[in-house]
Amino acid sequence: MGLAQTDQNLDLRQLKQEIIDYSRSIGIDKIGFAAADPFAELKQRLIRHRELGYESGFEEPDIEKRTTPTKILPEAQSIIAIALAYPSRLKHPPRSKQGAYRGILCRASWGLDYHHILRDKLQKLESFIKSRVPDAHCESMVDTGALSDRAVAERAGIGWSGKNTAIITKEFGSWVYLGEMLTSIPFEPDQPVTESCGTCNKCIEACPTGALVQGGQLDSNKCIAYLTQVKNFVPLPYREKIGNRLYGCDTCQTVCPHNRKKNFTHHPEMEPDPQVVKPLLKPMLYMSKREFRKTFGPTASAWRGKKPLQRNAIIALGNFKDETAVPELIDLLHNDPRPAIRGTAAWALGKIGTEEGRQALKEAQRLEADQDVLAEVEHALNMFNH
Repeated sequence: MGLAQTDQNLDLRQLKQEIIDYSRSIGIDKIGFAAADPFAELKQRLIRHRELGYESGFEEPDIEKRTTPTKILPEAQSIIAIALAYPSRLKHPPRSKQGAYRGILCRASWGLDYHHILRDKLQKLESFIKSRVPDAHCESMVDTGALSDRAVAERAGIGWSGKNTAIITKEFGSWVYLGEMLTSIPFEPDQPVTESCGTCNKCIEACPTGALVQGGQLDSNKCIAYLTQVKNFVPLPYREKIGNRLYGCDTCQTVCPHNRKKNFTHHPEMEPDPQVVKPLLKPMLYMSKREFRKTFGPTASAWRGKKPLQRNAIIALGNFKDETAVPELIDLLHNDPRPAIRGTAAWALGKIGTEEGRQALKEAQRLEADQDVLAEVEHALNMFNH
């Protein structure tokens, strides 16, 4: 910045405080500063994670990019991490009733898509920084960026990495969205939080599928949050575990003692519409693309399209054993062009177990050409025998 070292340090301390003050004025709940050094320990964990086959496939594939900030911004000298707290409770939640069962979206997809909210905050923060330091280089990321949001937040003192793999903050628990900005300005780094989960294993014990293989390590292929987003079939062993979840899973957060009685409603754009986040299941089966975009498009649950949510709605109807849904499920089994929908409808019919469903499955056994769907039909018919 062309200043003597002493003046530079003084100016940077002042600039850092100005950025902190400005961040509060635009609704950022927590902000921290970290060095842009390589994440050496994380790199080794990610290599091991890949060797064990625990990746989801949604991550940045280049481990070097995920752990070396200068691979993303060559001029990077520090990273600014931010966190925004989101709601954890629904006001007046609608209830499931017989013949009118409902699904549930995870809390991270309540309200407006958090990617938009955080990007807006980071853009304002970047504009503020460049108004002070016009030649500063900045690069912002939210969730889909190469860097690990959690590793950055931990280094910047936002919180500690919990055994449920979430960042846990003193003030807000783990109900926070994370984002970060690489910058060429060499800010003094903040101290990482020294708290930890201690001997508590509630999240590991509560995980429905055993996806938390040990504290802080997740087998993504078993994680319900991941399974609700895959576009093909959900593996058989996990369908009952999904319950009525349509997108994501909050179990490892809801059992966390640090989240007890924490609920934050100071960001109006994050407030959920109860009818959207706990939607009726049967209307979802025939939802058009236009209806899907209108209902779920503004939320984070829409990024994988409507098929995964429709498939999950079928699984939920099967888990509810909703006999009133049998006609719709039979129609999907016989007429839907998507194999994952036909096959999942077959499973749901087997789970519900009506004679009408059994006859429809027998007919599908004669007419179905797709081998994956046929295997689902035969499995569903075997369910009647047991």
